[in-house]
Order: sequence, then C-alpha cells, then structure tokens
Amino acid sequence: MSEPNHPTDVTREQAEDAVRTLLRWAGEDPSREGLLDTPKRVVKAYRDWFAGYAEDPGDYLLRTFKEVEGYDEMVVLRDIEFESHCEHHMAPIIGRAHVGYLPTNRVVGISKLARVVDGFARRFQVQEKLTAEIAHCIQENLQPAGVAVVIDASHECMTTRGVHKRGVSMVTSQMLGSFRDDARTRAEFLEFIGLHGSVRSR
Repeated sequence: MSEPNHPTDVTREQAEDAVRTLLRWAGEDPSREGLLDTPKRVVKAYRDWFAGYAEDPGDYLLRTFKEVEGYDEMVVLRDIEFESHCEHHMAPIIGRAHVGYLPTNRVVGISKLARVVDGFARRFQVQEKLTAEIAHCIQENLQPAGVAVVIDASHECMTTRGVHKRGVSMVTSQMLGSFRDDARTRAEFLEFIGLHGSVRSR
C-alpha cells in the first residue's frame, strides 16, 4: 500500500505571502479592506481542497465484510460527486465518478468507495490519472475479480479560459480484470450507469 504524500514544510505565513504576491501580480492591492483577510481564506480553502495529500485512500478499504452469503455479483456505486483541481492551471474539475467491482469473498461499505474517490480527487489531478488511481486502489486493496471506474467531468481550465467552451464534459474509464476481459460484464456495468455502448475498455 502506498504511503500518503505528507504536507511540505511551507508555513501558513509563507503560503499567505504567496497569495498576496499573486494579488499584487494581478494588479490588486492586498492591503485594501476587502482583501485583508483573503490570504487567510485562500490558505484555509487549500487545506480543504487538497486534504487528499495527507491521507492514503487505501486505508478506507481496510475494513471489509466477509459474511455476504456468497454474493459475487456486481457492486456499483453511481454518481459520486467530486471536486478536484487541474494540475496544469490549478482550475476546478467538477464531476461524477461511477465505481463498480466484482467481489470475490469480501465487500466494503459503500461510503468507503466514495471516500476513495474524494481522497484522490482532493489533490492536483489529471482526469486520466485520477480514474486509474481509483481503480488500482480498489483492485490492490480488495482483490476483486474486476474493477470498473468511469468519470464524467467538466474542466474550468477549458470553460473559463483558453477556448472558453461551456457545456463540454470529458469521460474517462479504467477497466480491470473481468471488466476488461469480458465484454458482457463491461456492458452490464455501462448499462447500470447509463453509458451503454459509449465507453470502451482502456
């Protein structure tokens, strides 16, 4: 299991000074009344947005349940809302993740799947990497017959700058084990999440 990335030795004061520098660079006066507390607010927001660096999402999957009466069919959690940030422009990524797995002899509480998504999302991300990290974390910790993850998200780095294209979303998928090898299993999962026939195995 991978170790979480711990916060650096940058102090809160240094982080707040960095925000003041950006405000000045943008043409503002950090000392004016409306901006006096902005550095503190931004640093506090960063602690929330990037809390994923201080945890190992795999830890949420340590507690499992074996008394499932032999259940070995698909488990799917749909529409897990998340917020992340693009590592290229530090702009928000807002989307939904759909996660499924085929248990072998144990299952995990469904809230833990959502926590795994949040654990990786609350870091600077690329959507493709986020999709793969979630899938491999579940595979490594639960050892199921297969894992499927599909993410549908909008990227503010594309909607608020650059090409300024609104209403566009990006879909990525990661299929492991049975979901990659068996087209019927993959199709069943995609039908469950309403994307039948629109996502291929990666």
